[in-house]
Amino acid sequence: MHLSSSLSRILLGAALTLGAQAVLAQQALVPAQSEVQFTARQMGVPLEGHFTKFNAQVAFDPAKLATSKITFTVDTGSATLGSRETDAELPKPAWFNVPKFPQAQFESSSIKALGGGKFEVAGKLTIKGNAQNVVVPVALAQSGATTTATGTLPIKRLAFKIGENEWADTSMVADDVTVKFKLALTGVPKL
Repeated sequence: MHLSSSLSRILLGAALTLGAQAVLAQQALVPAQSEVQFTARQMGVPLEGHFTKFNAQVAFDPAKLATSKITFTVDTGSATLGSRETDAELPKPAWFNVPKFPQAQFESSSIKALGGGKFEVAGKLTIKGNAQNVVVPVALAQSGATTTATGTLPIKRLAFKIGENEWADTSMVADDVTVKFKLALTGVPKL
């Protein structure tokens, strides 16, 4: 009798977990329609780059913001500025230190509606093991079954120890970096 009730609880827990995963699985990132770009300045000249590998786990319901959650990861080794020489430097310890920190991550802590499809997503951004609280302004637009989230996040690279040692000199590489994203998602409820 005791084994039977324990087994029932385990099966119920598994069913609930699978059900929750099925809901999350309905909201998926469409990588081919998504992009993450960044702009830095070297000696005053803008450098445009992007990440080629990233992923998002989204459980977003505009009617239930208190329980909505977003986790976004970027493979730091996928950063490219379009130059073989520069791209060879980015994975090194002074920059992203990819062997030790292969991913950067943003995890939301709260989402606030601003109206007109605009939101503020507060959370923790972690790059190279350095975590900072950030607020990301996000605009959502829906077209058919796809919801596109766009936004811009200015960061200070030195707060995350990106560009250490001789590269910490901001007269060479500016401290300000702008990250822009466009994420296409499926399965988001109507706004």
